[in-house]
Amino acid sequence: MSDAIFTKIQAQIDANPVMLFMKGDRMFPQCGFSQRVVQILDHLHVPYQTANVLESAELRQGIKDFSQWPTVPQLYVKGEFIGGCDIVTAMFQSGELEALFSEKGIAATAA
Repeated sequence: MSDAIFTKIQAQIDANPVMLFMKGDRMFPQCGFSQRVVQILDHLHVPYQTANVLESAELRQGIKDFSQWPTVPQLYVKGEFIGGCDIVTAMFQSGELEALFSEKGIAATAA
């Protein structure tokens, strides 16, 4: 992975308390797994940013190398890698995800 893509990924994670690397964007997810994570984040009304890994092969591979996780989407909260769709879904269903946002000081916004 190039230093430039590593720096870009780190900057996005540092600048956004909740950062989702996904296929597509929040208005038009381009895979079911990405769509599922967007639905969960929207349901919890937390502010978040997205990066579309389909826009760049370097970003698509770079995020996998960065996290040492083989799949997309990837959710980061306050700089910490949380996981992909299955982990986020399980945490949401158990209440852990909402607790994590609360613990990290990420408040839900009005719908």
